Amino acid sequence: MSRVIARPALLDLDSPGRRDYWVALEHDSIWGDHLIPLSVWVGPEVRSGEGLVSFGSNHGNEYEGPCALKGLLHEIRLEDVRGRIILIPVINPSAFRAGTRESTPDDGVNLNRAFVDGAGVTPALHSITHRIAAFVRQYLWPRVHVVIDVHSGGEVARFSPNSSFHRVDDPILAAKIEETARWFGTPTIITYQNSTPGLLPSDAENHGKITVGTELGWGKSVNPEGVRYARHGIRAAAINHGQLKGTIEPIAYHRAGTQRKVEMIDRDCFTVAPFDGHYEPLMECGPDVKKGEVVGLLHDFDHIDMPPWPVRAGVDGMVLAQAWVAPVQRGQHILVVGRVVS
Repeated sequence: MSRVIARPALLDLDSPGRRDYWVALEHDSIWGDHLIPLSVWVGPEVRSGEGLVSFGSNHGNEYEGPCALKGLLHEIRLEDVRGRIILIPVINPSAFRAGTRESTPDDGVNLNRAFVDGAGVTPALHSITHRIAAFVRQYLWPRVHVVIDVHSGGEVARFSPNSSFHRVDDPILAAKIEETARWFGTPTIITYQNSTPGLLPSDAENHGKITVGTELGWGKSVNPEGVRYARHGIRAAAINHGQLKGTIEPIAYHRAGTQRKVEMIDRDCFTVAPFDGHYEPLMECGPDVKKGEVVGLLHDFDHIDMPPWPVRAGVDGMVLAQAWVAPVQRGQHILVVGRVVS
C-alpha cells in the first residue's frame, strides 16, 4: 500500500480504483503540514454526489473509531466496491497526537464545534481545526450522501453504547437515518439535542446527508465491543446504501430486537454539577430510573464533613451517561437520563 502526500486540490476522489493519501493541510507552527490519513475506493457504479464517508478521532482521545476504520482499510476489497467509500481513521491529527479532546497543541479548538459559518475562510477562523472543517465541506460533502462519525466519550463521560442522530424534518431522510443507526447493533439508539453550534453531524444533516454518530467507549481506552459495533455499522451502511457488494446480517441487540430508542433533547435530561467535586456513581449506565432517584454522589473533599450532594435523575428514563473521570468541574453534565421512546 503506497500512501501519497497531497494537498486537497490534488486528491482524486472520483476516478475508478483505490487511492491512499496523507491529506496535507499547512501547519501553523512548524514549517510543514498536518497529515490526515484518507483512503478512497471508487467502483464501477459510482454516482455523482453519492458515497459514504466515515470519520474517526473527531476528538483526539477517542479510539474505537480509529481502530475500527484502520481494520476496515485492510478488509475492503476494491472488487467489492460498487460506488464510493472514503475512510478517515484520524480526522483531527493535532488532537489525536496529543490525546486530547481539542486540538490542544495548536489552536485549542474542538473540531466538533468548528463547523460554523466562515470556518477556514474568514481570518478569525483560519487555524487548523477550522480548516479541517472547511476541507470536509469543500471536498467531501459534495461526494457523499452517507456520513458516519464515530465517537466514544473520551475522558468526558461513560455512555451506554449507542448510535445516535438528530431529529430532521424530512420524514424519508429521518427513516433512513434511524435504520442506518440500528445496524450498529448497540443496545441503545439515541436522538439528541441539536442546539450546540458547530457539530459535524449537524453540518452533514444540513446538507441532506444520512448522518449517524456513536458513543462506543470511554476513558481513553479501546472497548473491543465498541470496535465491533463500529466496524459492523460502517460496513452495513456501505452495503445497505449501495456502495459495497454483499449481504450482511444484524448483530447483537439489533438481531435480538431489543434495541431501545431514547431521547436526550431537553435540558431536564441533564444533571449539572453545582460545585467542583468528585463524582461517585451508585449504578452503571443502562438501568431505568425515576425522576428524583439518586444515581450518584458529588463529594467536596475540601469540606470533608459536608454530606455528599445527591445527583438525581431529572426525568423518568434510562441512565445514558455519567461523568467518567471522578474530578468534575462546576457546570459539567455529570448525569444524563434519556426518555425512553420505544
